[in-house]
Amino acid sequence: MTNTVKSSNLGYPRLGEHREWKKLLESYWQGKIDEAQFNETAKKLRLINLKKQIEFGLDIVPVADNSNYDHVLDTIAAFNLIPTRFGSYDRPLTLDEYFAVARGNKDNVAADMTKWFNINYHYTVPEFDNTNPRLLENRWLKYWQEAKDELDINGKPVIVGPVTLIKLGKLRGEYVSASSDINQLLEQILPLYGQVFKELQAAGVTWIQLDEPTLVKVADEADVEPYRRATEYLNEVAPQLNIELQTYFDSIDPYQAVTKLPVQAIGLDFVHGHGENFDNIRKFGFPEDKILAAGIIDGHNVWTANLQEKANFTEELRTLAPKLWLQPSNTLLHVPITKKYETKASPELFGGLAFADEKVQELVALTKKLNGDDVTAIFEQNAAALEALNSSQARNNKVVQEAIQHLSQERFERDSKYAERSKKQQVSLHLPLLPTTTIGSFPQSADVRAKRAAWRKGELSDEQYNDFIESETKRWIQLQEDIDLDVLVHGEFERTDMVEYFGQKLAGFFATQNGWVQSYGSRGVRPPVIFGDVDYVEPITVKESAFAQAQTNKPVKGMLTAPLTIINWSFVRDDIPRASVQNQIALSLRQEVINLEKAGIKIIQVDEPALREGLPLKQRNWQDYLDEAIYSFKITTTGVRDETQIHTHMCYSDFEDIISTISGLDADVISIETSRSHGEIISAFEDAHYDKQIGLGVYDIHSPRIPSVAEIADNIRRGLKVIDHNQFWVNPDCGLKTRNEKQTLEALQNLEDARNLVFSEISSNE
Repeated sequence: MTNTVKSSNLGYPRLGEHREWKKLLESYWQGKIDEAQFNETAKKLRLINLKKQIEFGLDIVPVADNSNYDHVLDTIAAFNLIPTRFGSYDRPLTLDEYFAVARGNKDNVAADMTKWFNINYHYTVPEFDNTNPRLLENRWLKYWQEAKDELDINGKPVIVGPVTLIKLGKLRGEYVSASSDINQLLEQILPLYGQVFKELQAAGVTWIQLDEPTLVKVADEADVEPYRRATEYLNEVAPQLNIELQTYFDSIDPYQAVTKLPVQAIGLDFVHGHGENFDNIRKFGFPEDKILAAGIIDGHNVWTANLQEKANFTEELRTLAPKLWLQPSNTLLHVPITKKYETKASPELFGGLAFADEKVQELVALTKKLNGDDVTAIFEQNAAALEALNSSQARNNKVVQEAIQHLSQERFERDSKYAERSKKQQVSLHLPLLPTTTIGSFPQSADVRAKRAAWRKGELSDEQYNDFIESETKRWIQLQEDIDLDVLVHGEFERTDMVEYFGQKLAGFFATQNGWVQSYGSRGVRPPVIFGDVDYVEPITVKESAFAQAQTNKPVKGMLTAPLTIINWSFVRDDIPRASVQNQIALSLRQEVINLEKAGIKIIQVDEPALREGLPLKQRNWQDYLDEAIYSFKITTTGVRDETQIHTHMCYSDFEDIISTISGLDADVISIETSRSHGEIISAFEDAHYDKQIGLGVYDIHSPRIPSVAEIADNIRRGLKVIDHNQFWVNPDCGLKTRNEKQTLEALQNLEDARNLVFSEISSNE
């Protein structure tokens, strides 16, 4: 082949190898540095990220993929699409103004936030109530010029495409879907994109990456029209600027219409597309005048690619599309930065891991292979690493494998139907009307984090650390009693994360030392790595839950994370079906649930916040996923007596399509997020009869603002319009670990007072 294959990236992680970016944000929020100091340090971090990619040998380096909070928020701010409640601007936003949109302030609730497609990253939802969009700042030119001046890189600016920006946003309180609304909004914002493109072209930019991942959710050719309109316009206004139209997370259904769009390169995902993108290329071919930007390295998992298999695949792909770039399946924002700090990993596991830096190096090696360079040593090392991982003892636990094979012989249902169970639970628990509770976690204060760090370093003995956890638990039990909440929690002070903690306690998991990934803003999570067969080794939460229950006469919830959420928020082994891993986890958690009940815990919450967000992007793939979710949840929860009340929790969800699944979980009580989405979820229950108990979250925990009693009371009343008061629980949206103690106590006192206010209204009307 005479055509040269090139390596390209779609985006690089922001957090920094040691979470420098997180610390930078929080230092600014705490008033420790000013805006000038913030900008100086942020620039250093950007340049470090770019320089690393160049040194690895990457051909096409993304720029402007950095952010001060979220890339969608960056686009909102650049185009003056800021919600009108935050004011009107004719200049770039200051940092304080920018962060106010993301986090709220004393006068205004934060912009809505939800999950990015079906992964554990949160984006800021555009609210198209601003009728005066304008380009306040061409951030894409700014960061391209910085890379050019500082490192002599002709980088590839990354921008959220106009149609995706519109479809991920809300108009009149609803997500934009109507063609007329899409066309109207395109009319307003396309000229702004055009201005950006023209300025980039004038500066000498060669390529721009136009991210349009919503294309993977388009079913019909007719629905490709707004993308055609947008790309045609942009191609006309900046004809020398090459456009890479980038899709990811799934395959393209209207393949022929998409490949006809007037762009110079098309990015397709060959990892998460179920083979459908490749099938389409074999069936319909690929345009000879376009570059195929092939996403062949998994961008949201951490396993070393089989380089020989990938080379064989790309050789075949090149016969169908000779103009070829090799890329990750999506931006590397969703994986940790480097594995070099994972010194506690076994040699077999370490060799099998590939974080962002390693994935870039894999792309470079594959590109060299296709271009005829000798990479024999790299390929041999890769093959040896995969063989060692797959033959390791941890991946071959025969006891666990036999248990999975015998699942079909067991029954996973509660002893009685919900109506009968609920009567027994009321007698056992003696809960009032509109019971109040929290979702589980309390603030992870600086003292809590410092004690945990000291314990891990060996500076604090096990006994000293345990004494601290118990004292903190006891203190927060008393604080909850002082507020007069009805159902208490132990606070989860021993846990860093609701998934990571369980990964540390179950066999088959590896807890990374530095595998941080951005969730939202400065919030980083450290997903556990599921590398082997999962097995229950010892009780996980029983000691802490039993201690908390011994401090009070009120019920204390046992707090667990459900199998599907653990799967969705972990890096999961890819050598066996995900459902098998999910059921291995469920069997382990079933033993924990039974042990909690034996320890006297009468309410057990098995959180499944990731159920809705993890839905496959194409509806035709939903049912298997939902059936597997119900099955694994029931494996976990059905081993207890009728008197034990099972709770679950979900967040960031549009529930209209999965009400039957929620009911099918057969949990006695479900709590769900509603306030951040301004209550739209409540409408899901207007037409659907839900016969169990439910808590519609009545205030947003992601914002530092304190909701008033009146505000919370209004949210309760709104929920009671569609949920009977005998079924209704009062709780915040999610856990409170990211808030400080003062914010938490003030908000919870207002929650309790609001419940009492509404309770008195109900009592006076009966």
